[in-house]
Amino acid sequence: MIYEYPCDLTPDDDGSLVATFADVPEAITGGMNRSEALAFAEDALGTALAGYVHEKRDIPEPGEALPGQALVRVPTIVAAKLALYSAMREQHVTKVELARRLGISESAVRKLANPDHRSHVGHLQRALRAVGRSLRVEVTAA
Repeated sequence: MIYEYPCDLTPDDDGSLVATFADVPEAITGGMNRSEALAFAEDALGTALAGYVHEKRDIPEPGEALPGQALVRVPTIVAAKLALYSAMREQHVTKVELARRLGISESAVRKLANPDHRSHVGHLQRALRAVGRSLRVEVTAA
């Protein structure tokens, strides 16, 4: 799954732009211009989706972008953690079981699965493989 969500940018009364996501209604932010609003939207989206993990909720699938909507992606590390969380949830793999599969402590897996904790991408790739997933990074023109 690509963690890229359609974002609505709506002018506010003060001339700023409000950024919202139909698929992730908890992610609301804004900025004085399009560039700033989209930069803040990426952070708000990642934070809101981390909240889904902390609340043990399913990560919503991104909908199709409509004309005029911007697409906002979460940072790569956050996307990897969301994918790990979703795979573990789907397969009913506990943190203890993932720790056993990886040969590491359960506390290390807790950190690895926490979207708010910094992790090395190599460790996430290994954990994703342990649940039958892989991480693919694609670089495109901006």
